Order: sequence, then structure tokens, then C-alpha cells
Amino acid sequence: MKMVNKVGAELGVAPTCSAIGLARATYYRRRFPTYGPRRRRTPPPRKLPPVERQQVLDVLHEDRFVDWAPAQVWAQLLDEGKHLCSMRTMHRILSENAESRERRNQLRHPQYEKPQLLATKPNELWSWDITKLLGPQKWTYYYLYVVLDVFSRYVVGWLLAEKEWGGYAKQLMDECCERQGIEPDQLTVHSDRGGPMRSNTLGQLYANLGVTKTHSRPHVSNDNPFSESQFKTLKYRPEFPKRFGSPEHARNCLHDLLDWYNNEHHHSALGWLTPHDVHYGLAEQRLAARAAVLDEAYRAHPERFVHGPPKPPALVRAVWINPPKQDHPEPERHPSALARTPSTAPSAGAVNPAAGAAQRAEQSEAGLLPQALREHARARADEHLTGAAVAPAH
Repeated sequence: MKMVNKVGAELGVAPTCSAIGLARATYYRRRFPTYGPRRRRTPPPRKLPPVERQQVLDVLHEDRFVDWAPAQVWAQLLDEGKHLCSMRTMHRILSENAESRERRNQLRHPQYEKPQLLATKPNELWSWDITKLLGPQKWTYYYLYVVLDVFSRYVVGWLLAEKEWGGYAKQLMDECCERQGIEPDQLTVHSDRGGPMRSNTLGQLYANLGVTKTHSRPHVSNDNPFSESQFKTLKYRPEFPKRFGSPEHARNCLHDLLDWYNNEHHHSALGWLTPHDVHYGLAEQRLAARAAVLDEAYRAHPERFVHGPPKPPALVRAVWINPPKQDHPEPERHPSALARTPSTAPSAGAVNPAAGAAQRAEQSEAGLLPQALREHARARADEHLTGAAVAPAH
């Protein structure tokens, strides 16, 4: 700060701050600090005094003007030969007294809470959705209902229909719960806010089975990511057709695709295990077999594994929908990194180029600004004046 105050008048504040590594905004903020709230603005001299403002408010409170807009009141008073204030002043007075708002009865959208759901084992959290499939002709579609276990990514049930209907959703969910042996208060089912998902028919089934339901926030696709990702995996398969010729063709194709997804697809989020293995408790057995294969490979050729004995990817034990945010504290530096050794200490008359802005500012204030930096500041000042730097001669 002292160096900028001393040299800034001669070379300019911006070039000097650039030379010593100090932000120009920091310089001005420290030079002109502001403390406490800002000073209130002085009322303009044309503002109506409190007595006249109260008279305007009393007129607006008259029975004949109770449902009138300020512009209508202003025009009526002019026709009666009165002028109390402008229309804008009437609006200001009403706003100061909390009597101005939207006159129309508009819908106010509620604040939806972000769903935060945790699954630590199969059949604890399900996610389901509906996707459109192209039919044989234009404007013809089939609708695929898929119920997915979030922890294992296992498709516990699916249904193909020609429309979206809560009755189909109830039938599918009832069969899935019966097939998986769901007990009351065991399962949470998450979905978006589509019509079948919020139907009373499906809601009554949830209540009878003791299933908890949750919904995504409106227009937030990230609240149902697992179903969206599973649909993308299916539709990107090479054997997935562009259009389905008939409902029977669609059911045959989807049966093969979903069977592949459950029993053959090695999922990256499951440690490259299949959803079937994770859902039915075969994960530990598969991981132990993989570890034995890797150990045998390491014993045969240890020189090929530069990082030591290899280990198979572990299975994630907790799966979240919208995990809570965690504060990541800054890592502590090693004491040796903070200590300044004699060999690395900057000598007098030199500014350490690796130092931070505050340290460089301290060095410059202590009188350590070298002549090279002074020349650099002058060059930067010339650039600001001319608008372009002079190219070096070849």
C-alpha cells in the first residue's frame, strides 16, 4: 500500500499494482474502507410532507375508492377539481403502507423440498419412470413402464402399454411388490410428477402396502437420475430398433434387452458387477473370485503390476438420490512446506516470484522493490497510455 501510494502518482496505480502483484481492487478497498450500513439517502425536497401523505392515504381509503386503481382515483379527483399528487406518488404511499400488491388472484407456486434418499441394500429404495417408444407409423407410440432398484440397479418389473394410465402403474407395482416379498414400511418408491405417478389409484395401493412414496421437484430431471440413465443405456444398445412394428415386436425386443441388462451388463457403478449379482447377494462371492484371479496373475508376473498387487473394484455400500452437501475443509500443509529455509529465503532487493500477492506487497513496502520492477511498471504505464506495447527489435 505504501509503495503504491508513493509510486502510483508517478507511474499510475494500475501498472504499479500489476508490478508488485497486488490487485487494484484490493488497493482501493483498503484505501477507502467502508464500515457499517450505508448512509441513508437524503429525501428529495419535492417529497410530500407527512401530513399531506396521510391526506392522500385517507382519500384512497374512502369507500368509493376501495376497489379503484390509483390511476382511476387520480383521474376522478381531477374531474372533481382536485389534485393531491401524481399517480406514481399514490403508488409509493400505498407501497410504504403495505397496501400495494398484485390485484389479480394469481397462483403462487410452493417451495418444493429437494428429495434426499439413501439406499444401503436391495429392496429399500425403488425408482420408476415411463418412456416413449416410437411405433410403426408417425404419431404412434408405445409406453414402457420400468421399476428399478436403486441400490442394485436391478429391473424388478416392467410393462409395455399403449397409453399412460394409473391403472397400469398400480398393476405393475402390485406385482413387483408381491414378487419381491415387500413388507410394510420397508420400501420407498421414488418417481417424477407425471400423471400415473400421482394418480389416486396408485396412491391407494401404496397406502395398503405400507410403501412410502416420494416425487421429484417439478421440471428437475436430476431428481430421478437412475431411471433416466437406465433408459439411456437401453436405447443406446445396437439392437434397439428405431421403431417397433407392433406391440408383440416391442415386447420381444424389450424382454431380451432387459434380460441382458439384469444378467449380463457389468455396471460401472456396481464395481463392474451385474445387477442380478448385487440384488441377490452374490456380490461378495464374485468379488472374492475376481480377487483370486488377480492374485494368481500377480504371482505369475509381478513385474507387470507397478503399483503392487491388484484389487478388484469395490462395491458402493450407500447410494444416494441428491446426497447432502459436505463441507470439505482445506488440507493442512506439512510444517516443512510452511517453514522458510535459508537457501530459499529471498535476498534483499529481490521480490520472490513464487510469493503470494500479500507477501509481494509486504516486500515492496519494506523497500525491496527493485529497479527492474520499477521499469516494468513504467512499461505498463506506457501501454495504458498508448494502448499497445512496442514490439522488440529483431
